[in-house]
Amino acid sequence: MSARIIEILINSFWDLLLAGIKVTIPLTVISFSIGLVIALFTALVQTAKIPVLKSLARFYVWIIRGTPMMVQLFVVYFGLPSIGILLPAFTSAVLVFSLSVGAYCSETVRAALESVPYGQIEAGYCVGMNYWQIMFRIIIPQALRTAFPPLSNSLIGLVKDTSLAYNVAIVEIMATAQRIASRTYDYFWLYIEAAFIYLIFCTVLQWLQRHFEAKLETKR
Repeated sequence: MSARIIEILINSFWDLLLAGIKVTIPLTVISFSIGLVIALFTALVQTAKIPVLKSLARFYVWIIRGTPMMVQLFVVYFGLPSIGILLPAFTSAVLVFSLSVGAYCSETVRAALESVPYGQIEAGYCVGMNYWQIMFRIIIPQALRTAFPPLSNSLIGLVKDTSLAYNVAIVEIMATAQRIASRTYDYFWLYIEAAFIYLIFCTVLQWLQRHFEAKLETKR
């Protein structure tokens, strides 16, 4: 590695890190938060066994899980304007990532909800609670402990998936690396540096995951 490359990497590190802090992290947090709400609603609809809503929820999960996220991004950002729906790049990415998180995490949440013994639902009915009170006061708090590890993995996966957003003109880590590399022609080392930034973010999340998992274990 020459002195020139070292100088480029040092100068570009803060640009990549700043892109991660300003764009990648907000994109991840907003998308994951919205996606969790969608996942919870979708899982509750399926466990409530309401025929029409259950069919719609399954259809949504089937579509999102069965098509590539890149295609979904292109449909929303490049395709929707052809029918008169124009969304900003960031909004398009949030929409697609949120729907993806909602579909995948809904199966995790549904499985966690079904892992709670049915007897607890019956006990809730016996003390006069309705279905939604039972879910939010008894079932969901227990289910989230079971769902926490796979949901955390989904969050870590989403951090990496945000790299797809540079295809719709969002200047996050990958787009920043691409722009610098197009000026310097040092693609290999700049992409390695971008990977290192992602590794830093994901390592922090993995540490937080282990920390909170340990806390949840002590509360069991």
